[in-house]
Amino acid sequence: MANPVLIEILRGSIVESAHRGAVAVFDADGKSVWEIGDTSKPVFPRSAVKAIQALPLIETGAADAYGFGNRELALACASHSGEPAHVELARAMLAKAGLDKSALECGAHWPSNHDAEIALARTGDLPNALHNNCSGKHSGFLCTCVHSGIGHRGYVKPDHALQEMVRDAMQAVTGAVHGPDERATDGCSIPTYAVPLRSFALGFARMATTNGFGPERAKAAKRLLGACMAEPFFVAGTGRADLALMEAAPGRIFAKGGAEGVHCSAIPELGLGIAVKCDDGAGRAGEAMAAAVLAGLLRADEALAAKLAGMANAPIESRVGAKVGALRPTQALKAAIN
Repeated sequence: MANPVLIEILRGSIVESAHRGAVAVFDADGKSVWEIGDTSKPVFPRSAVKAIQALPLIETGAADAYGFGNRELALACASHSGEPAHVELARAMLAKAGLDKSALECGAHWPSNHDAEIALARTGDLPNALHNNCSGKHSGFLCTCVHSGIGHRGYVKPDHALQEMVRDAMQAVTGAVHGPDERATDGCSIPTYAVPLRSFALGFARMATTNGFGPERAKAAKRLLGACMAEPFFVAGTGRADLALMEAAPGRIFAKGGAEGVHCSAIPELGLGIAVKCDDGAGRAGEAMAAAVLAGLLRADEALAAKLAGMANAPIESRVGAKVGALRPTQALKAAIN
């Protein structure tokens, strides 16, 4: 059975596009709160799980050894926009471990932030690996290697000790097997694993509550989510959906998107984790799904719920700034979350 249409794109009053998807909301005990569509189908989480992948950075003692605060920890969980503050912080993280951009194995691409892209082009320089949206995560990986006495070359390979630490953390937190049969390669060259969508919702409920974690992992999870919520700009960047979601309710919402329409979030005060997947990979539809679900879960706070619902019903503008359409959660989505 196909997943239901959860987000529609209107141009005028006519539906121009429709996006099917699935939603999973779980508590830390593994209880399903809301499930829409097929949440048992394996999906690649892509960058939505960077906060879990960053656990070894703290658990090995590397973060403390290098004096990392909230900004560095947030960048280690980021898909940043390549703005100057992001690039310089990644450079500084590497320097703490005696490394530079040449150690990064994530590849290079132009900043996704338009102003940063134009500014870089005007210098006549090409982008380097520090501009990669994953450079903060990779800098965290490299710092973990150096502090732990692990040779860092090839740290992106599945059989490298660093990736084994990351895989073990992902398995333990989500409760899902991350083996060779589930493995592929992410855009930044590290392994990514396709597991059921509901496993990511459970994982972020555990990250938010630390339920079932030992003392060290509990402290690490609390620090990472707290850092992301305290410094959301370093998780994303100017104008990005994750920044807007976390700024809507400072310290109350953790939000992190990934490629191909995946989005994970957590509400610590409710002890809930959320994972959504837009079937066709449309990022704006996945973000709208996440905003609608968060609005439903936080409906007791009417002002906040209205702000989040506004993000789920975001306007579409023409090149001269006129409203010509909008995103709209469907009745199927609204009925499930109300």
